[in-house]
Amino acid sequence: MKQHLTRLPVLAALAVAAALTACGKHDDERTAGQRLDGAIADAKQSAAETKRDAQKAVNDAERSAEQAGDKAAQVTSDVTITAKVNAALVADDKLKATQINVDTREGQVTLTGQAPDAQSRERATTLASAVDGVKHVNNQLVVSPKNG
Repeated sequence: MKQHLTRLPVLAALAVAAALTACGKHDDERTAGQRLDGAIADAKQSAAETKRDAQKAVNDAERSAEQAGDKAAQVTSDVTITAKVNAALVADDKLKATQINVDTREGQVTLTGQAPDAQSRERATTLASAVDGVKHVNNQLVVSPKNG
């Protein structure tokens, strides 16, 4: 039994040493684990930032495409308005023989050139105003002096 008692302190010392060694290894593993956890957290944050940046880029692209689409639609609409106003002017007996320039921007129609008389000048405004999409007519037609 005495032998067991002398071994006990040695065994206890060995157990403490083993425990300390295990703790040291455990600390190293936790440090590595903590580093891994930190790297994972950094990667998640970076991924979240990348996702946020990508979403912003998508939103910006959608907004730009929408604005470009709106602009294209407006230009198409303006071209259509100009064509319809020209067609209406050509269909009018007094105005078809005249050179009237039609310019449309954002639904605002500007008429330039000459009209055979004051009544035809006003008729040009009426015809242009009747075209779908026309917001305003700026009639700058000049009555021909020889007819006026």
